[in-house]
Amino acid sequence: MNWSILQNRKEYEAALSRLDELSQSPPDAKSEPGRELMLLGYLIDQYEEREFPISYPNPVDAIKIRMNDLGIRVNDLLDIFGDRGTASKVLNKQRSLSLSMIRSLAGRLSLPESLLIQPTQLRKTKKRKSAKISLLHEPKVHYRKRKTSR
Repeated sequence: MNWSILQNRKEYEAALSRLDELSQSPPDAKSEPGRELMLLGYLIDQYEEREFPISYPNPVDAIKIRMNDLGIRVNDLLDIFGDRGTASKVLNKQRSLSLSMIRSLAGRLSLPESLLIQPTQLRKTKKRKSAKISLLHEPKVHYRKRKTSR
């Protein structure tokens, strides 16, 4: 069969079936069936990347999972975050990772930088109400001249 770019599910299933047949007793890579096997692997990979994309998880969630896997605590990463407050804000999705944090965490946690550089959906923090002075609700002050004795 002449193979070309897989366009639909039917062609994909046929390619998987043929790949399975050829894989039962792998042929020599330089033979015709061997080249067909490599071509099918490539075509199937391209189809799967296009039709079944795998997206990265949220960077902060990935950091937390990796910290758990490695048994690392927040205190162990304070040299990366700078202080406990910044670490807390990053891990609670209130602050984005900086470029230096991304580089350091990628090395320390063995995570790809491309995963950590993804945008993080930050949580909105409650804004404190500032004490505004309203002139409308303040009592009026009446100034009187002081009586002076002469």
